[in-house]
Amino acid sequence: MEIHRISPERPDPAQGLVRYRVGGCVRDGLLGLPVKERDWVVVGATPDELRARGFRQVGQSFPVFLHPLNGEEHALARTERKAGRGHLGFAVDFAPDITLEEDLARRDLSINAMALDETDRLIDPHGGAEDLQARRLRHVSAAFGEDPLRVLRVARFRATLDRFGFAIEMDTLKMMSGLVASGELRELSAERVWRETIKALESPAPVAYFRTLDALGALKELFPELSALQGKRHRAEFHPEGDAFEHTLWVLERASRLTGDATIRFAALCHDLGKGLTPEAELPRHIAHEVRGGAVVERMCARLRTPKGFSSLARLVAGEHMRCHRILEMRPGKVVDLLTRLDAFRRPEQLEKVVLACAADTREDPTLGVYPAGEALRSAFQACLTVDARTLMEKGMQGIRLGEALRQERIRAVRQLGLGCHHRDGHDR
Repeated sequence: MEIHRISPERPDPAQGLVRYRVGGCVRDGLLGLPVKERDWVVVGATPDELRARGFRQVGQSFPVFLHPLNGEEHALARTERKAGRGHLGFAVDFAPDITLEEDLARRDLSINAMALDETDRLIDPHGGAEDLQARRLRHVSAAFGEDPLRVLRVARFRATLDRFGFAIEMDTLKMMSGLVASGELRELSAERVWRETIKALESPAPVAYFRTLDALGALKELFPELSALQGKRHRAEFHPEGDAFEHTLWVLERASRLTGDATIRFAALCHDLGKGLTPEAELPRHIAHEVRGGAVVERMCARLRTPKGFSSLARLVAGEHMRCHRILEMRPGKVVDLLTRLDAFRRPEQLEKVVLACAADTREDPTLGVYPAGEALRSAFQACLTVDARTLMEKGMQGIRLGEALRQERIRAVRQLGLGCHHRDGHDR
């Protein structure tokens, strides 16, 4: 377990506090995973005492403090009582007489309700260590059913711990289903939904997160654009994995093997959202789904308040992935226009992200570097880079004339690659 040391020249402001390491750092340490940060619970102290020691308060609904020397979070031991709807509908008590055991009892899962004292003695009143061994995600108490955010948290832990074979205990699943049925998921803020979702996207198995939400009926509540893909049939010869929803999760899984970049994984998740609007009469074809997809992605990202880097890449991939797949058939001018729409000349790093997201959406094995359209995109871009705008400016070109001349020179450079003579690849039209 990683240890944060305090310089001997500066006394530790936490000296004399009764404090315990809790939560993820204990769980991950017992699993043999690297511990990136440590969180502490402080018993028997007050906010004034911590402030007097130099701790900086950051919590609003309850006091959380940052250690003045190493920045580690220290929260006062607390209890919660349901007082309203939603994730924030709780009355919080952080009086000095609240015990560590009372604090641990309010936590979600037994594997998150363990603590270590300053001598590394394990305090485990709810059998978390046993559940770690059994690879079991089990709620601590009936209070679990009071907080709708825990549906997302457990789904996220299912994704995070997938490589260890963790499963959700049946009674916990029933409580999660009850939370979904209660309608309280609608009370969750967009920020909290996105926070859990981005952690799931960064996990080793993000598909497990969305499958768990789907099994509970929460996908329709939280991600209706994804739920709309269910039952949207595909042509089996092109997509044997099933309907548009199954195809989307298949692509997300492939993207997760290609990269740990969550923006690319999110773009893979969103690439076919336009298929949710395909009229039943057109199935199993999905004509112009990429045209509809941009607006659907825009709507979902606006509701989730996703960061710009996520939403912009997802819109690009949704709107342009079919053209990227077909680049071997395209005339040089169309290729240059595609690179321009992808903003490759201003943001070349974005082109590589688009290529990876599109590579996940093919029958080839991109983990072996087999995605001909991606190589063609890269080659076309490199060919365009051989065109020097300064040479054209020295000839007196500027404004619109410069832009058109630059485009024509890039087209000439791409033409030399011989693109446009290949057969179609069989993707939906």
